[in-house]
Amino acid sequence: MIRTRRSFQIKIQNMGCNSCSTGKDGQPKGCRNNGTCGTDGCNKLTVFDWLSNMSLPNGEKPFEFVEVRFKNSRKEFFRNTENLGLSIGDIVATQAQSGHDIGMITLTGELVRVQMKKKKVDHSSGDILKLYRKASQKDIDIWQKARNREEEIKKRSREIAIILKLQMKISDVEFQGDASKATFYYTAEERVDFRQLIKDMAKAFGIRIEMRQIGYRQEAQRLGGIGSCGRELCCSTWLTDFRSVSTSAARYQQLSLNPQKLAGQCGKLKCCLNYELDLYLEALKDFPPQDTKLFTEKGMAFCQKSDIFKATFWFSYKDEPANWHVLSKEQVIEIVAKNRKKEKIASLEEYAADNIVEDKVVFENVVGQDSLTRFDKPKGRNNRNKNKKRRNNRKRRQKNA
Repeated sequence: MIRTRRSFQIKIQNMGCNSCSTGKDGQPKGCRNNGTCGTDGCNKLTVFDWLSNMSLPNGEKPFEFVEVRFKNSRKEFFRNTENLGLSIGDIVATQAQSGHDIGMITLTGELVRVQMKKKKVDHSSGDILKLYRKASQKDIDIWQKARNREEEIKKRSREIAIILKLQMKISDVEFQGDASKATFYYTAEERVDFRQLIKDMAKAFGIRIEMRQIGYRQEAQRLGGIGSCGRELCCSTWLTDFRSVSTSAARYQQLSLNPQKLAGQCGKLKCCLNYELDLYLEALKDFPPQDTKLFTEKGMAFCQKSDIFKATFWFSYKDEPANWHVLSKEQVIEIVAKNRKKEKIASLEEYAADNIVEDKVVFENVVGQDSLTRFDKPKGRNNRNKNKKRRNNRKRRQKNA
């Protein structure tokens, strides 16, 4: 048992990087890199390099731009002017507005050209920053020390904002790689005057401060989390752009307009409401409207419910709202066409009778197994009477004996 547990720990250590592996006595170290581990296993917004095993044609130079990822989901493109041999997972020092920053290579080669075109970044522009070198051990140590200070500084900055009575929420802090500058990401409903806040934080922390306002969806993207579906948030794992989501998307998919169920962790409507919307809109093109009225000789009928996948409708008369009749999509279109010609059908029952389907037995107990709910059924009076007769017969036999 001890040997098996030990070998299992060794396997875990070989699978993950140093920050994700198991420590002493089987205690997990935990990944403090927030998804920037060298194995790229817990990375966010990764792009699979399906061209990595393919060599370039003769005389063709590799694309000189690379994609570098920083804390959480922030990615930028840099020019590899030194023609360094880089691969995914390398820690590099990049140019910043002042000083340098430390990030990890997430994409190289021709796929960077595709990503730049997708994000509308002109690679011929001279505004793209340069990539200096591969990060040395000294650069990585300074970067790690700065990253370890972020939680403490975030907590202290929130306390300063509360003392100044500012209506804002500081959600994340990101240090620059050389530890000379920190970017504070915050959310706020209205415009905030944070000039005094910057002075107090610069005095308390001894670094240059940059304030950057983000939306609630961008905040959820940076922080990540688990959604109501049980999976990681789409915005923090693979979703690269935010499309507007309206309540009409829920109406088309016949979802209950419950804000608690339709809202995500950001407080806005879930992005996944748009995933199947196009399919529903395509199916609803030849569907009669939900407010369709059918005129019969028995009276007018209203649509109570519809099923897009089964292409069926449930109608009821105005005087009998509790009695529903099942009609197919083709039958509803036929009745509406007759109503437009000022013709009334006899009743809905004539059409609904054609849609009655007998329940088919899917499973039959041919082997003779006992039912799992046999003990749940209460004993009837017949069994009690039989048991009573048996007791009486037994007593009579004993007396006669």
